[in-house]
Amino acid sequence: MEELSYYEILEISQTADKAEIKKAYRKMAKKYHPDKNPDDSEAEHMFKLCNEAYQCLSDDQQRGIYDRYGKEGLQGMGGGSRSSGGFDDLGAIFEEMFSGFGGGRSRRRNPADMDKYPLDMNVDMKITFEEAVFGCEKEVSYSYKDACGDCNGTGAKDGKLSTCPHCKGQGQILMQQGFMTFSQTCPHCQGSGSAATDKCTTCKGDGYKTVKESVTIKIPAGIDTGNRLRVSGKGNIGKKGNRGDLYVTFDVKPDKHFIRDENDVYIEIPVFFTQAVKGDTLTIPSLTGELELKLEYGTRDKQRYTFRGEGIQDVHGHGKGNLIAVVNIQYPNKLSDEQLELLNKLQESFGVESKPHEGVLDSVIDKMKSWFK
Repeated sequence: MEELSYYEILEISQTADKAEIKKAYRKMAKKYHPDKNPDDSEAEHMFKLCNEAYQCLSDDQQRGIYDRYGKEGLQGMGGGSRSSGGFDDLGAIFEEMFSGFGGGRSRRRNPADMDKYPLDMNVDMKITFEEAVFGCEKEVSYSYKDACGDCNGTGAKDGKLSTCPHCKGQGQILMQQGFMTFSQTCPHCQGSGSAATDKCTTCKGDGYKTVKESVTIKIPAGIDTGNRLRVSGKGNIGKKGNRGDLYVTFDVKPDKHFIRDENDVYIEIPVFFTQAVKGDTLTIPSLTGELELKLEYGTRDKQRYTFRGEGIQDVHGHGKGNLIAVVNIQYPNKLSDEQLELLNKLQESFGVESKPHEGVLDSVIDKMKSWFK
């Protein structure tokens, strides 16, 4: 689980303005750029985090959501998607920072060095409510891609590439839609501008072999649906032998009795109406054992009782949530003659207090009668 916040990644305070954010990003991106840190997986990971942090903090809306709810809050915006304005600004910064590497022109990567697939990968995992609340160890079985050694990951026989005939080596193709023309990555060469003269017979042109692997991960207490855990160095393997990360995304199965809301847990407590009237003391279940619930006299239906710190441990270590017991008052389906007699006696024992409607409704009835005179 990535513990650094976006502010820590860029080494700035939460009060930093846009100019400070941009300046910090330039500094950190230069520090961790892959061209300056070849074959350094940690630097490559930090470079990705710097991009992610800048794209979020440079957008006022996303920054506001992140400050309030963290990364989980950004999932509702399309899984962390960024506005086009953020990408434009990011591209401009890259062009300015690295234009000096190629005589003022952007460099084009050698197709032979480009991987045909992303090195980072994701797998989904279902876990029970109990496993999510208390944490556990689980074995993840998955398949990753490893660059074909016979073609050096190119998918071409003997690693020989030729200019892609579809995009003429540009890596992009133009599409016409009405009066508008736009470009997109060439689907035939995935933007490399090159294609195999003959397909590699070992990998049949895929450029990789699929390998099965299992890894045991430690799931922290408090994990929730949509949270991701990063397993460093367990992703796909590229042409140069560098390996990406494995991300595990969790889906927590709901519990029959406990309902989770962030770090708070709700449980419905059935209470017979006489228990609610008398204010009985009940023994109720919690995540860690039994608790004593002292009902108030005349407890109402749906009334809530909160037990502080009896909820779920925050996955980032920021304390625990609460357990909220919600009363669900139950009434008898039918009454015997004896029970009805006892209830009548009980009602009479309260005197005027047992008929609160009379004083209120009598005046309303008299008023209504006057309407029809």
